[in-house]
Amino acid sequence: MKIFEVAKIGMLLALTLLPAAVNAQNKAKILIHVTYGEDAPTRAALAFLVARTAAGQGHQVSVFLAGDAVVLLKDDVLNSLAGLGTGKLREHYDALVKAGVRFYVSGNSAKARDLGPALIADKPAEFALPERLLALSLEHDRMFTY
Repeated sequence: MKIFEVAKIGMLLALTLLPAAVNAQNKAKILIHVTYGEDAPTRAALAFLVARTAAGQGHQVSVFLAGDAVVLLKDDVLNSLAGLGTGKLREHYDALVKAGVRFYVSGNSAKARDLGPALIADKPAEFALPERLLALSLEHDRMFTY
Protein backbone atom coordinates (compact mmCIF):
# COMPACT_ATOMS: atom_id res chain seq x y z
CA MET A 1 0.00 0.00 0.00
CA LYS A 2 1.12 3.50 -0.67
CA ILE A 3 1.80 5.78 2.29
CA PHE A 4 -1.05 8.07 1.20
CA GLU A 5 -3.57 5.19 1.29
CA VAL A 6 -2.40 4.05 4.72
CA ALA A 7 -2.70 7.61 6.06
CA LYS A 8 -6.17 7.96 4.53
CA ILE A 9 -7.36 4.70 6.13
CA GLY A 10 -5.91 5.77 9.48
CA MET A 11 -7.67 9.11 9.30
CA LEU A 12 -11.00 7.52 8.44
CA LEU A 13 -10.62 5.05 11.29
CA ALA A 14 -9.82 7.84 13.75
CA LEU A 15 -12.87 9.83 12.64
CA THR A 16 -15.19 6.88 13.10
CA LEU A 17 -13.90 6.27 16.61
CA LEU A 18 -14.57 9.83 17.80
CA PRO A 19 -17.66 10.10 20.01
CA ALA A 20 -20.30 11.50 17.70
CA ALA A 21 -22.39 13.00 20.48
CA VAL A 22 -19.70 15.32 21.86
CA ASN A 23 -19.85 18.79 20.33
CA ALA A 24 -17.03 20.77 18.73
CA GLN A 25 -15.84 22.20 22.04
CA ASN A 26 -15.47 18.69 23.54
CA LYS A 27 -18.42 19.32 25.83
CA ALA A 28 -20.72 16.45 26.66
CA LYS A 29 -24.13 15.91 28.20
CA ILE A 30 -23.55 14.00 31.43
CA LEU A 31 -26.16 12.30 33.60
CA ILE A 32 -25.29 11.50 37.20
CA HIS A 33 -27.60 8.83 38.67
CA VAL A 34 -27.44 8.74 42.47
CA THR A 35 -28.97 6.01 44.63
CA TYR A 36 -26.99 6.40 47.86
CA GLY A 37 -28.22 8.71 50.59
CA GLU A 38 -27.14 9.88 53.99
CA ASP A 39 -26.26 6.31 55.06
CA ALA A 40 -23.32 6.50 52.60
CA PRO A 41 -22.19 10.14 52.85
CA THR A 42 -18.91 9.67 50.99
CA ARG A 43 -20.61 8.11 47.95
CA ALA A 44 -23.41 10.68 48.00
CA ALA A 45 -21.00 13.60 48.20
CA LEU A 46 -18.78 12.00 45.55
CA ALA A 47 -21.67 11.96 43.08
CA PHE A 48 -22.25 15.67 43.64
CA LEU A 49 -18.50 16.36 43.43
CA VAL A 50 -18.26 14.61 40.06
CA ALA A 51 -21.31 16.50 38.82
CA ARG A 52 -19.79 19.77 40.05
CA THR A 53 -16.47 18.99 38.37
CA ALA A 54 -18.18 18.22 35.05
CA ALA A 55 -20.32 21.37 35.24
CA GLY A 56 -17.21 23.39 36.11
CA GLN A 57 -15.58 22.12 32.92
CA GLY A 58 -18.55 23.37 30.91
CA HIS A 59 -20.34 20.08 30.36
CA GLN A 60 -24.14 19.99 30.48
CA VAL A 61 -25.01 18.05 33.63
CA SER A 62 -28.23 16.54 34.95
CA VAL A 63 -28.62 14.71 38.27
CA PHE A 64 -31.22 12.00 38.88
CA LEU A 65 -31.79 11.07 42.53
CA ALA A 66 -33.46 7.72 43.22
CA GLY A 67 -33.84 5.30 46.11
CA ASP A 68 -32.14 6.50 49.28
CA ALA A 69 -30.66 9.49 47.42
CA VAL A 70 -33.95 11.42 47.31
CA VAL A 71 -33.32 12.65 50.86
CA LEU A 72 -30.19 14.47 49.68
CA LEU A 73 -32.30 17.48 48.66
CA LYS A 74 -33.71 17.91 52.17
CA ASP A 75 -32.27 21.14 53.57
CA ASP A 76 -31.09 19.53 56.83
CA VAL A 77 -29.24 16.83 54.85
CA LEU A 78 -27.77 19.37 52.41
CA ASN A 79 -26.49 21.37 55.36
CA SER A 80 -25.02 18.49 57.36
CA LEU A 81 -23.77 15.79 54.99
CA ALA A 82 -20.05 15.64 54.25
CA GLY A 83 -18.13 12.82 52.66
CA LEU A 84 -14.72 11.61 53.71
CA GLY A 85 -12.44 13.31 51.20
CA THR A 86 -15.36 14.21 48.91
CA GLY A 87 -16.47 17.48 50.46
CA LYS A 88 -19.63 19.05 51.82
CA LEU A 89 -22.89 18.34 50.06
CA ARG A 90 -24.15 21.93 50.47
CA GLU A 91 -21.09 23.40 48.74
CA HIS A 92 -21.44 21.00 45.82
CA TYR A 93 -25.20 21.57 45.56
CA ASP A 94 -24.86 25.37 45.57
CA ALA A 95 -22.21 25.20 42.83
CA LEU A 96 -24.45 22.91 40.76
CA VAL A 97 -27.41 25.27 41.10
CA LYS A 98 -25.21 28.20 40.10
CA ALA A 99 -24.07 26.22 37.03
CA GLY A 100 -27.66 25.60 35.97
CA VAL A 101 -27.75 21.87 36.71
CA ARG A 102 -31.22 20.30 36.69
CA PHE A 103 -32.20 17.73 39.34
CA TYR A 104 -34.68 14.92 38.81
CA VAL A 105 -36.11 13.18 41.87
CA SER A 106 -37.70 9.75 41.68
CA GLY A 107 -41.35 10.32 42.48
CA ASN A 108 -41.79 6.72 43.59
CA SER A 109 -38.77 6.88 45.92
CA ALA A 110 -39.90 10.19 47.39
CA LYS A 111 -43.44 8.92 47.94
CA ALA A 112 -42.15 5.77 49.66
CA ARG A 113 -40.28 8.06 52.10
CA ASP A 114 -43.24 10.41 52.66
CA LEU A 115 -41.47 13.25 50.86
CA GLY A 116 -43.77 15.55 48.93
CA PRO A 117 -43.61 18.81 46.97
CA ALA A 118 -41.87 20.64 49.84
CA LEU A 119 -38.74 18.60 49.05
CA ILE A 120 -38.22 20.32 45.71
CA ALA A 121 -39.81 23.70 46.47
CA ASP A 122 -37.45 26.52 45.48
CA LYS A 123 -35.00 24.04 43.94
CA PRO A 124 -34.18 23.43 40.26
CA ALA A 125 -35.78 20.01 40.53
CA GLU A 126 -38.76 18.01 39.41
CA PHE A 127 -40.27 14.66 40.28
CA ALA A 128 -39.76 12.00 37.63
CA LEU A 129 -40.64 8.38 37.02
CA PRO A 130 -38.45 5.53 35.69
CA GLU A 131 -39.50 6.34 32.12
CA ARG A 132 -37.90 9.77 32.50
CA LEU A 133 -34.66 8.23 33.79
CA LEU A 134 -34.54 5.98 30.75
CA ALA A 135 -35.21 8.90 28.40
CA LEU A 136 -32.51 11.00 30.09
CA SER A 137 -30.01 8.15 29.81
CA LEU A 138 -30.59 8.05 26.06
CA GLU A 139 -30.41 11.85 25.68
CA HIS A 140 -27.04 12.13 27.45
CA ASP A 141 -23.61 11.15 26.13
CA ARG A 142 -22.39 9.61 29.38
CA MET A 143 -24.05 8.32 32.54
CA PHE A 144 -22.34 7.82 35.89
CA THR A 145 -24.04 5.91 38.70
CA TYR A 146 -23.30 6.32 42.40
